[in-house]
Amino acid sequence: LNRVVMKKLLTARGLEECRIALSGAAALSTELLDWFKALGLEVLEVYGMTENMAWSHTTREGDQCIGRVGTTNEGVQCRIGDAGEIQIFSPGNMTGYYREPELTQEAFTDDGWLRTGDVGDIDAHGRLRITGRVKEIFKTEKGKYVAPAPIENRLVSVPGVEQACVMGPGLSQPIALLNLAAEKVDYLFGAGREEFNDALAEHLKRINKELDAHERLQCLVVVPDVWSIENGLITPTLKLKRNELEKRYQESIDSDWALKKGVVWG
Repeated sequence: LNRVVMKKLLTARGLEECRIALSGAAALSTELLDWFKALGLEVLEVYGMTENMAWSHTTREGDQCIGRVGTTNEGVQCRIGDAGEIQIFSPGNMTGYYREPELTQEAFTDDGWLRTGDVGDIDAHGRLRITGRVKEIFKTEKGKYVAPAPIENRLVSVPGVEQACVMGPGLSQPIALLNLAAEKVDYLFGAGREEFNDALAEHLKRINKELDAHERLQCLVVVPDVWSIENGLITPTLKLKRNELEKRYQESIDSDWALKKGVVWG
């Protein structure tokens, strides 16, 4: 939908005065936020989890900083713990998991702060940025840590790319596998391949300019397979099963893809 059509839809539904929307659960790309902003709709990102009654962070109107989920809500404290983990102290924190004392103990620090399992940082204005999950961060051959999620969020902004998986354990530089929308696989591997290849190459250049040297992608690998719940490569909530993806593609990564640059067709 273009902006004109979207504005007409909002007006038809009596939402022409709507100026703010909240977004959570996953990061939004800069391109998408800019698209809504051009409509006059400010999307404010928020952060929370079931274990703290989703009462953690909110972006205030007029204080949007793309890539950050705002400042702490009333009564909430936030700190960055070991390995960059975001930890929360809040009146909304759970008392524990039902009949799971061991899991409950693991969920809290010794001084009672909730371990979120997310990694992030806090800027000078107290705004939180989430950069990944503790369990997802990997170390390259150079000994540098890479958080894949923020890079993946940038990759999927290209039309036709359904999902992206950044890999790099044991590699000198990370690479990214791209999964295409099922209905576009035949076209993009056929008649549309050259144009799509050029678009990906330009996108790769833009992303690498924005990343730290150790995070820059060696190549983008376009795979013909569809990642689905049925073949065990994504979860029912559409999250990547990284271990399964690594198992499926590890041989190709080791023998071929990691030695190439630019856009590679699997």
